[in-house]
Amino acid sequence: MNSPVEQFTIKTLFELNLMGVDISFTNASLFMMLSIIGSAGFLYFGARKQSLVPNRFQALVEMSYEFVANMVKENAGKGSQVYFPFIFTLFMFILFGNLLGMIPYSYTFTSQIAVTFTLAAIIFLGVTIIALFKHGFKFFTYFFPSGVPIGLAPLLIPIEIISYFIRPISLSVRLFANMLAGHTMMKVFAGLIIMMGSASGILKVGAILPLMAVIGLTGLEFLVAALQAYVFSILTCMYLHDALHLH
Repeated sequence: MNSPVEQFTIKTLFELNLMGVDISFTNASLFMMLSIIGSAGFLYFGARKQSLVPNRFQALVEMSYEFVANMVKENAGKGSQVYFPFIFTLFMFILFGNLLGMIPYSYTFTSQIAVTFTLAAIIFLGVTIIALFKHGFKFFTYFFPSGVPIGLAPLLIPIEIISYFIRPISLSVRLFANMLAGHTMMKVFAGLIIMMGSASGILKVGAILPLMAVIGLTGLEFLVAALQAYVFSILTCMYLHDALHLH
């Protein structure tokens, strides 16, 4: 039986080198492209007819749009709608990436910390730049809100700074760890099915138990795929709210 973590191995499909920098096209690159193409195709074919009475496909696209629009409005606050296209793109990219990873023999690029941390770092830098442009030096009051006794400054300011700069780590690890753990568990139980199914006697019958576990985990992983896209997006909205409105 192959190792459960072998499915996360990055494999080079086309070797590319630019001025000594390895920019090879990998399986992770392929599925990121497929996620972009899949989400774009989903939106295009679902919205192109724009029927007064929408069919199921159009209704699903409209529901996705309204879901993210309400998320941005409710969690990022006033003035945040201008950032809706970015949040919507982020949500669809992660959602389709997670769902594509559920296809047998595919690749889940959100299980790579390099991918999730890059997304989180872009969000962190983006909201910080937005905050600095909007508030100027007043942004630094975020680390010491008004009304707090000055005596608490030596304690509160370091805590606020650490909690602020740890955001990209917590945001990236949450998505990476959930996808990694879920797919690893599915691989482990799938391996048990093969091992027990190829055995003799009572062990062959016992393969039913890991089979039932895999069926249950598959349903759970589809839920986690959508939930993690939602969590990543809603946390981005909350960080954007802090950037726009401070405390």
